[in-house]
Amino acid sequence: MTAVDEKPLTLHSLALNETPYPPLDSVRKAIADSISELHLYPQFYADGLMEFIARWRGVTTESVVVGSGSVGVALQTLQAFTDGPQDEVVYGWRAFDAYPIITDMAGAGRIEVPLTRDGEQDLDRILGAVTDRTRVVILCNPHNPTGTAVEAAALEKFLDALPPHVLVLLDEAYMEFAGDAVLPQGIDLLKAGRDRLVVLRTFSKAYGLAGLRIGYGLTTPGTARRIRTMSVPYSITETARTAVVASVGAEAELNERIAALTAERTRMQAALRGLGWRVLESRANFLWLDEPERCAAFHRACAGAGVQVRLYPGEGIRLTIGTPDANDLVLRSARGL
Repeated sequence: MTAVDEKPLTLHSLALNETPYPPLDSVRKAIADSISELHLYPQFYADGLMEFIARWRGVTTESVVVGSGSVGVALQTLQAFTDGPQDEVVYGWRAFDAYPIITDMAGAGRIEVPLTRDGEQDLDRILGAVTDRTRVVILCNPHNPTGTAVEAAALEKFLDALPPHVLVLLDEAYMEFAGDAVLPQGIDLLKAGRDRLVVLRTFSKAYGLAGLRIGYGLTTPGTARRIRTMSVPYSITETARTAVVASVGAEAELNERIAALTAERTRMQAALRGLGWRVLESRANFLWLDEPERCAAFHRACAGAGVQVRLYPGEGIRLTIGTPDANDLVLRSARGL
């Protein structure tokens, strides 16, 4: 049999931190029922969705902004709070790949602060990088791509030390996988009076709606008004709104899926460590293999087994937690490298 005739391997995508499971049946039905109205425009600024999120999260509607994923809200925030390259955005690096992209799109200057050796955001060095030109600091909790976390005391100390002209974007895209009792919740900080804070959440990760591109931010009414001036009209589809409402209504089932994924995370972390790989402690739906020398070989071995993982050349591997079958293929690939 020639290479052309060979049947391609089934590809498991464990590179983008997507959930490996399709939307729940109730969510799929709600989406299907909404298809008959695709010829109609959605609401101009998604007011109904913002009202729904406000009731669900226990805040005022004036405190909510929505966008094309949490990264859309982040971009709107940078556009609203920076005004040219003399204004700077500070964040730990390596981080979510979109941070430098949206900073460039907003026309602001990038200040990238190296992570600690343990893959954590170095809050002291980030604070030291803040100047009178700093307009926004981005923190990711749990952190992408390392999965590490900023604990409550450290976060509050950091916020207290920032000058009043700096806004903090607290990216909590993976918070559902950490467990509400584990990490500080941005919404609680807001309710406690932190008024220079925008908390980002998404329906792309735990809720499994990545293809619909829907995220939201929680902040003070004044900050929300400023961010909303950068919103794109008609950008949140009615299908997305319908899926969000149905997903929130099915949270008990979603929590079962989250529990299954976090159990797999624990299993994979222990198994990879047992095979001699340096794996950081993760609070997200992925693991960081801190293996600069062996990451390329790991990437090739996984690809040969039909599994796509995220390679950061010369740094490490970000491994999304998939189904048990996909995870087992990863473990087979990791042996002997």
